[in-house]
Amino acid sequence: MTEEPDRSVDDYLATLDESTLADSRALIAMMRRVTGQEPALWNVGTIGFGTYHYMYDTGREGDGHTIGFYPRKGKFTVYLMDGTARHAALLERLGRHTLTGYCVYIRRLDEVDLGVLEQIVRDSYEFVARAAQDGPVRQILWKAAG
Repeated sequence: MTEEPDRSVDDYLATLDESTLADSRALIAMMRRVTGQEPALWNVGTIGFGTYHYMYDTGREGDGHTIGFYPRKGKFTVYLMDGTARHAALLERLGRHTLTGYCVYIRRLDEVDLGVLEQIVRDSYEFVARAAQDGPVRQILWKAAG
């Protein structure tokens, strides 16, 4: 992942359609509340909060967002860097969504329980932040948890 310091979150948000923009603003408010961090633009359009450094035995290293999401029309991707498996019980109560190893896909926020989503985001953020507090994360967290 790479942060995009030359592009602003506001400029990116201005490119979104009205519905995607409204849900994006709601997710930004939630993630600000949970993290106490300001959003940053990562890669092509991921909006991330907080950072952690990883360094694997293979020699690969870099920085990633601690929690984040990618808005696109008709589907939001919420990135849980600790993986979806850790959140199975809460995900059962979330509402309409699909999953992969570390991604939760949501069509619209009005199809999920926002209180449950906020708890998932909080738990994931706190887990990754704790894992990174003593130095670089040495494993792919979502693979280690699954």
